[in-house]
Amino acid sequence: MRSNHMKQGAQRAPQRSLLRADGLTGEQIRKPLVGIVNSFNEIVPGHIHLNSIARAVKDGVLMNGGTPLEFNVIAVCDGIAMGHEGMQYSLCTRELIADSVECMVRAHALDALVFIPNCDKVVPGMLMAAARLNLPCVFMAGGPMLSLDCDGTYRDLNSVFEAVGAYTIGSISEDELLEVEESACPTCGSCSGMFTANSMNCLSEALGLALPGNGSIPAVLSRRIHLAKRAGMQVMELLQQGITCLDILTEKSLRNALTVDMALGCSSNSALHLAAIAHEAGLPFSLDMINDVSSSTPNLCKLAPAGPHHMQDLDAAGGVYAVIKQLLDADLLDGSVMTVLGVPLSEAAKNARVRNPNVIRPVDAPYAPVGGLAVLYGNLAPKGAIVKQSAVAPEMLVHEGPARVFNGEDAATDAIFGGKVKAGDVVIIRYEGPRGGPGMREMLGCTSAIAGMHLDKEVALITDGRFSGATRGASIGHVSPEAAANGPIALIQEGDIVSIDIPAHTLTLKISDAEMEKRRAEFVPPPKKKLTGYLKRYERLVSSADKGAVFAESEFDQ
Repeated sequence: MRSNHMKQGAQRAPQRSLLRADGLTGEQIRKPLVGIVNSFNEIVPGHIHLNSIARAVKDGVLMNGGTPLEFNVIAVCDGIAMGHEGMQYSLCTRELIADSVECMVRAHALDALVFIPNCDKVVPGMLMAAARLNLPCVFMAGGPMLSLDCDGTYRDLNSVFEAVGAYTIGSISEDELLEVEESACPTCGSCSGMFTANSMNCLSEALGLALPGNGSIPAVLSRRIHLAKRAGMQVMELLQQGITCLDILTEKSLRNALTVDMALGCSSNSALHLAAIAHEAGLPFSLDMINDVSSSTPNLCKLAPAGPHHMQDLDAAGGVYAVIKQLLDADLLDGSVMTVLGVPLSEAAKNARVRNPNVIRPVDAPYAPVGGLAVLYGNLAPKGAIVKQSAVAPEMLVHEGPARVFNGEDAATDAIFGGKVKAGDVVIIRYEGPRGGPGMREMLGCTSAIAGMHLDKEVALITDGRFSGATRGASIGHVSPEAAANGPIALIQEGDIVSIDIPAHTLTLKISDAEMEKRRAEFVPPPKKKLTGYLKRYERLVSSADKGAVFAESEFDQ
């Protein structure tokens, strides 16, 4: 056991004395020390119940002969942080979480880990830490919130954002807006669609690092507590077998996760996070892999915002492992990869089955023949841009229109709510990338306003920032290089014609090369924002979106 270096022998009496001060007995100290990495807090609805999950995990560890030791990490609610300076502090927490977990685990010589995340940046932050530490580990999420029937409509957080747009144009009253507000988020848990949090919790299963059900069992069900106990028990089995994170997280399992991502129709943010996880694990990853996998993977699910179903429907239909089983049967996944069950994926999924083919379509009758994400390239995005193509209306898959250019989300939001964006426009929001934001803010306020104002089938939005997993429509993000790195998006002028062709994977600013070079030679960047504290350090260290917005090892990695 790794912890023996910290606790065995006469010279370690001081360390044992301090552990005894924690209330541990000699018998407990001699057992394996299992870190319970809990992201509980009383602000985030996806995390407010995680103490009950942690208690169940600890019970499982105790049942299988370990000593659980819990510590906490921060968590930001993207929905609460949305639309103001708080969103600058979302993506950047991913690195803080990974760093703080590494520090706690290395400093205290823990033997194994159970990670308890739920919301957007916490899952990838913990996955990055798991890759760094390479210990036996299991991921045990808090689970999604429910979406309840409101007169035949199943609402979620996105419903409230879109209702704001509808209220702005007068199509609903203030009382109707309040009714949506009060009914859309009825329980604890991560927001109920295939948004970023649930995408990453589902992909934890696809990576092999979480038990079946981790991504889909609703937060409020007792099955979630049962699963947490099994997670605590299972990490002890992994420790006994000597199976560590990087025995599971491999190049093959990463490609499996990308494939499941395409089948499920996950958030565009998963591209950012899978790239960062691959970076930590030392695995190859490029945006070209997304188009490669997407071209051969059918889209089997249409969960909100792409369709009417929510996470509870995916769970009732068989969960992520039912999707995995169909992909295995179609030879689209590598079944030889190891899982936290201590068996290969093919064996882990052998009893999974689809219970509702309307929620999880058969491989030979998918919602679409290609996956949920697409990477676009062109003179506007030489290093790529991401779109959740499964959530784009068919009439917007190919679009051409005049650019409406805004240096920042706030100016764009004012213009949209002020009725200054018209059908056919291509809204450009720049200086919101990893460095330009800094923090690569999500634009759910803008996109949901466009949808709520019934323009999502007529207006496109392009940004070097990000979109929430709750976004639908022709919303193209992660444009690289970003404006703050003098990328071409910084050179767009009001009224320029922008051409979008998602099936052809192209994003083009329709000006000549000579005009582009003329603009570049004359370009004067706007004054940089005055930054303090963590954002100042983050802006200096963060790399571009196509590299996962990880911390660069040198200025040449920017």
